[in-house]
This record gives sequence, C-alpha cells and structure tokens, in this order.
Amino acid sequence: MPTFGYKALNESGNKVTGEVEAATVEEATNILVARGLIPEKIGDRTAGMKSGMAFFSGRVKVADLILFTKQFRSMLSAGVAILRLLQVLETQTQSRVLKDTIGKIIVDIRGGATLSEALQKFPRIFSPLYCAMIRAGELSGNLPNVLDRLIYIIEHEHKVKSDIKSALRYPMIVVIALSFAFVILLTFVVPKFVALFSKSGLTLPLPTQIAVLLHAFLVNYWYLILGFLVIIIFALAVYFKTPQGKFVRDSIFLEIPIIGKVFKKAALSRFASIFAILQTSGVPVMQSLSILSETIGNEAIARAFENLRERIEEGAGISAPLKSSKYFTPMVVDMIAIGEESGNLDEMLREISKHYDDEVEYAVKGMSDAIGPILIVGLAAVVGFFALAIFMPMWDLTKLATR
Repeated sequence: MPTFGYKALNESGNKVTGEVEAATVEEATNILVARGLIPEKIGDRTAGMKSGMAFFSGRVKVADLILFTKQFRSMLSAGVAILRLLQVLETQTQSRVLKDTIGKIIVDIRGGATLSEALQKFPRIFSPLYCAMIRAGELSGNLPNVLDRLIYIIEHEHKVKSDIKSALRYPMIVVIALSFAFVILLTFVVPKFVALFSKSGLTLPLPTQIAVLLHAFLVNYWYLILGFLVIIIFALAVYFKTPQGKFVRDSIFLEIPIIGKVFKKAALSRFASIFAILQTSGVPVMQSLSILSETIGNEAIARAFENLRERIEEGAGISAPLKSSKYFTPMVVDMIAIGEESGNLDEMLREISKHYDDEVEYAVKGMSDAIGPILIVGLAAVVGFFALAIFMPMWDLTKLATR
C-alpha cells in the first residue's frame, strides 16, 4: 500500500508531520481527519521524506531527553492522562526536534498505538533500551517506577561519558598543540638556522640532518601529506560505520593500554546496571540479552552476547556461557552464578554495577594521572630534538670561531 507524507494541524493548533499508509490521497485525508487532524498538505512518500529531513538530520541532547523523561514521570505519577501530558510536554520543550517528535507520537497514540510502539518509530532519540523499558512498564502497570530506573540509567551513563571525555580533553589539546608546534618549528625556525650553518661549511650533526630532511619533505610534499591524511580519515570514517569496522574499532579500544581498562569497566558497569533494571522490570532474559547487545555501546562485547545467546537458549544458564568470553571478569561470572543459584540475580547485578561504577571512577582518575607523565615525556622529546638540532651545530660553530 502506498505511503503518503503529510503536514497537518492537531487539536492544539500545532503543526505536525508524518506518514500514513492509504490507497489514495482521499483515503489518507479521511484517516487523518479520523485522528483529529486537519490536513494541510498530503503528498507521496518522497515529499513526506523531504518534509521530515529537518527532523531526521537533528538529534536530541541528553539533557533534553532526561528533562522530558522526568517531566513525563512526574505528571504520570500525578495522574495526568498520557495524551494530555504529551501535549503539555510538546508545548513547553525547548528542543525543536523533540517538539516535532512528541507531536508525531501524539498522532500515533490517537491512531491506536501504544506509547512504546510510538516511541519505536524514532530510534535516533529513543533507544531500544528506552522503548523496551517503556513496554515493560506498560505490561506490568508500573510505568512510573520503570521511568525512575530509566532516568537513573540515562543520567548515570551521561555522567560516565562526560567523565571520560573530560579526562581525555586535556591530553588531546596538548597533542594537537605539540603537533602544530612541531610543524611550525620545522617550517619557519629550522630553515633559518640551517642556512646559517651551511654558509659556515659545518658538517651537520644527525639531529640537524633529520630536521632538514623533515623540513624538505614537508615543504615539497605537503599536498601529498594533506591528501593522504584526508583519504585515511575519510576511509576510516566510512569503514568504522560498517559492522565489521565497529567491531575492529571497539576491539582496539579495549586493548589500548590505560584507556582500554576504562572502556572495559564502563562497559561492564553498563551491562550490569541495564541487565538488573530489565530483570527488575520483568523483561524476559532472552529479550534482555537482545537489548543489551544493541545498547552495550561496544560492538566487540555485543558480538560476544550474540555468540552466547545460542548456548543460553539451550538452557546452559547465564554464568556458564559468560566464562568463555574474555570480556567478563571472574568476579562478574561468579556473582551472576550466585545470583542464579539463589534467585537474586537482579540484586547481584546491582552489586556488580555499584562495584564497577567505583572502578570506572578510579580508572578515570588513574588514566588522568598516568597520561600526565606521558605527555611530559612527549613534550621533552620534541623540545630535546629541536634543541639538539639547533644547538649542537651552534656549539660547533662557536668552537670553530674561537680557533
């Protein structure tokens, strides 16, 4: 059946856009009117896609999503009907992308969709975890409590990501500054000294010869270097968007000294906290594992889940298959085994999550402390190289002048 894109006004007088399946434009109009919408424009799928390009090209900030979820939870706990609270949220949100999305969700719910079904249409905003937990809340009739757990996950993961970014920001700035300084010294400073040394007929020492060669290569082939860097960056960006590229990239990240430990512990904390909340919310184990493989944030660990699912489906439990994966520590495996035996798996997962939350905090601090000396060594190497390249021939020139 053809799909028609539309622009319409809802009962609040706000403009909404979306798509509707119908045989003809007239039938699409009737469907929209039955949903309480006043159609302004109805076109084919291409038109609908173009009208939605502004939305699909944007993203919702984590802060806006957290605020939306908190306000949703508060009004739902106060007994406000879902349609009414969504209309309120649509009016007061500051994010244009989220405002348009809420309008489309309202239209879908009026058309008979559940809240989780409506959210699933916007995967760039509402993750599979978000939608699965909303679905679990709908089935259990305990949506406000599920939203509480969801808010905790979003805020916790946002904090962990912010801490890691903050720890890496200073080293990145230093590395970029050192790179610029290296290029500037090679381009503008070294040539002036080399010209002076050449006139004196000195035999240049090895550091100076290396600096001269680097200068000549940079000046004569800068366009090749630039082109090579652009091609490499573009090729890696494209490759890392593929499933195999994500797997290779994430596998490398997990093996990088110092930094890899942080990523591994953050992934284990994410695994335990999400798994615990899904279990508490009543999501079946196999569905929980599917959600974890999509939301764990690391393709290497996600593939480990995919490989383990078949064994778990065969009734091998959870802890036994996890032993065969190199990403899960003995402590995690043993605590999950104890949780399975005692029937308190969700409680054990929460303890694992708390433990690795502390581990991540210590690991980030340790990473910051370790990177400092490494940067000092790198800075000393750059300064030492140029000092030798310039002052060694100057020393020889001074000795020549005193003869």
